[in-house]
Amino acid sequence: MEVKPAKFPAAPGTNETQALVYALTAVLLWSTVATGFKLGLALLHPAQLLWVAGLFSWSVMLAYALWQRAFRLTPRQALLAFVLSLINPVAYYLTLFAAYERLPAHIAQPLNYTWALTLALLALPILNQPLRRHTVLGLVVSYAGVVMLLTGGHLTPHTGADINGIGVALALFSTVLWALYWLLNTRSRAHPAALLFWSFSGALPVLTLLCWLGPGLPAWSVQHLLYGAWVGLVEMGITFIIWGLALKHTGNAARLGQLIFLSPFLSLLMIHFVLGERIGWHVVAALLIIVAGIRLARVDPTTANT
Repeated sequence: MEVKPAKFPAAPGTNETQALVYALTAVLLWSTVATGFKLGLALLHPAQLLWVAGLFSWSVMLAYALWQRAFRLTPRQALLAFVLSLINPVAYYLTLFAAYERLPAHIAQPLNYTWALTLALLALPILNQPLRRHTVLGLVVSYAGVVMLLTGGHLTPHTGADINGIGVALALFSTVLWALYWLLNTRSRAHPAALLFWSFSGALPVLTLLCWLGPGLPAWSVQHLLYGAWVGLVEMGITFIIWGLALKHTGNAARLGQLIFLSPFLSLLMIHFVLGERIGWHVVAALLIIVAGIRLARVDPTTANT
């Protein structure tokens, strides 16, 4: 999952069936994004794909801000919104897309999922949170899963694996950017709708400049728009609102949040059947170990202020 759940006003009552439908819809949508990244990057430069996706995401954030009637920021909050925009979506997605260009999706996706662990590590210096024993144990377990993913269960990278060292470094660095983004986000008391809208508003001119100085703006074609919409709406936009609706209608957000752990496994299925990537046993085992470590560390990837 890639976006902080929206802070919706509390519902007067709960509807667990409706909450479950919303949650499963969000999980299914999020499970498609790794495939969308690879297909979109086959046609577009990372900066171009992010620019098109950013247009769609910005429209969602505008609608969200209008719905919540939240646009006002103080000067300090506006400065923070611009700083955050440089981290996400600009730096984070450019780094993540560069990793997906260099790695198979079944390698890049589990590596990116370790952002919850990076969040726990960065919370130490930034939020002055103590390093607890269960967190250390979870980190050790999860990163053992990362080692298994990259080596195929052997002491050295497994024969035939398409493991690009730069791609691995970029995927892991993207987790630092994402965790840093949410830790800085916790320092803002601005309405999340206003903060998101102005962050994406600040990012679009930067992305336009990067495209103009680099690969150029993408041609307007149906395919480019479809992949941009896929990434922009599903990964960065409308899905987080659906997840927020799920949290609004449930009386047990923690229990509902467990469904998010289905997403990376469903994503592997789509990667296999749509992209045709071979998913070895070690990939599934490594992802199970990574998820187990996240649970041991008691880090909740469905929230940003854990």
